[in-house]
Amino acid sequence: MLGHRPLNVEDYVGILKRRGWIVVIPALLVPIIAVAISYRLTPVYTSQTLVLIQPQTVPDTYVKPVLAENLDSQLASMKEQILSRSRLEPIIERFNLGAPGMDMDDKVAMTRKDIGIKTIQPEAGSSGGLPGFFISFEAPDPHTAQLVCREITSMFVSQNLQVREQSAEGTTQFLQGQLQQAKADLDSQDAKLAEFQREHMGDLPDQQDSNMDMLNSLNTELDATTQALARMEQDRSLEEAMMTQVARQAVAAPGQKSSPEEQATQLQALEAKLTDLRTRYTADYPDVLAVERQISDLRKQLAQAPPPATVSPAPTQAEVADSPGLLRMRMQMKALDDTIQQKKKQQAMIQSQIRQYQDRIQQTPLIAAQMKDLTRNHQTAQDFYDSLLAKLNQSQMATDLERRQEGEQFRVMDDANLPDAPSFPKRPVFALGGFVAGLGIGLLVIAFLEYNDKSLRSERDVWAFTKLPTLATIGKLPEVKHRRKAKSSSNKALPSDRLKGDIAATNKSLANAGG
Repeated sequence: MLGHRPLNVEDYVGILKRRGWIVVIPALLVPIIAVAISYRLTPVYTSQTLVLIQPQTVPDTYVKPVLAENLDSQLASMKEQILSRSRLEPIIERFNLGAPGMDMDDKVAMTRKDIGIKTIQPEAGSSGGLPGFFISFEAPDPHTAQLVCREITSMFVSQNLQVREQSAEGTTQFLQGQLQQAKADLDSQDAKLAEFQREHMGDLPDQQDSNMDMLNSLNTELDATTQALARMEQDRSLEEAMMTQVARQAVAAPGQKSSPEEQATQLQALEAKLTDLRTRYTADYPDVLAVERQISDLRKQLAQAPPPATVSPAPTQAEVADSPGLLRMRMQMKALDDTIQQKKKQQAMIQSQIRQYQDRIQQTPLIAAQMKDLTRNHQTAQDFYDSLLAKLNQSQMATDLERRQEGEQFRVMDDANLPDAPSFPKRPVFALGGFVAGLGIGLLVIAFLEYNDKSLRSERDVWAFTKLPTLATIGKLPEVKHRRKAKSSSNKALPSDRLKGDIAATNKSLANAGG
């Protein structure tokens, strides 16, 4: 009937009334069978422990942790190490895990599957990492499960301490090696910079201001030396003129005085000398006063001079001996010449120094570029060295923290429990599963039987098969049922079969009449 036409609620109720026993029997028998099977299965006991992550005692703002990876990565790495064959074989042999006939590879694989690690997820909105994780182990014996779970937990705790300490020490050793290399590079840069500074002493960029000041000072000194040399040259000219005048007076006849022309020339020379002396000295300076007296005497002599007379020829230089005054003037002239030579040497030396400082100032841009390159390399090496030194100090503090076991570590909150009941099989679950399976089997059987059932039990069935209207229906005939039971062994057709044939013939005749 299921494949012939859509069913309604009345159809389902009728099916349950006719075939309900097909559902009830499997629903009762299958749970009993499932529970019986659960007693035949090997029980599995699960021991579990809780491990919390205890943060380091010193705040991470002072000492940064050596391991920056999250707990999931740490657990995955430690799990691979702990579940290795070399770690599991001693445990398998100590606690005699696995079936007697299994080889070691199968025992290791089975032990790995029996170990469970489940992390505790943090609360929503929490800024910290994972608070901890569960470790569990399954075994046929509860005591074995507890002991193995405790052993694996101990391995996780010790492995965490070992990994953190090794990581801290390895980081410290690596930074020490890098720091030594960085120090060697920094020393090399220091040597290069010092050698460059020695080679270009006085030409360095930071000495440019002092070089400019020195150049200005040398220019000022050169100007003063040039002016002094000019004055000395002028004094020498005056002294030479005066010495010439004195020499002329010395070679004159005894008692003969100088001519007015010579006295006028001498007066002009003295006035020029006085003008020069006044520019350098005060009015009460002895040389100034002496020259003023000489000028005053010459002016008096010029005022008292008689008319010009005939002058007799002067004797030659060879005929006249040098007077003491003339010798003194010659000595002064010689000293003045020596002073002029010294001033010229001083002027040449100052000019040489000026050229030297000018060369330094001109080379300053090129030296500044080279100095900038060396300084940049030196600063880079210095920054790298300082950075490594700070990291090394942090790593050394973190290593000392791990050695004192004050860093982040695993803390066992709940010791491995001794399971009271097996975690597998759970008989209520088996019973419930058997009940559901029995119901499913019964419903599938009913659906199959109804799908293959060709019985016509209502007008809807007649219409589904023949697509013809029904003229009349015959109610249930109880006696047919009893008669069927009495003559079940005969080959005579049943009344219901005859009834079906009569109904089919009647419908056929009606169809022909209608046609």
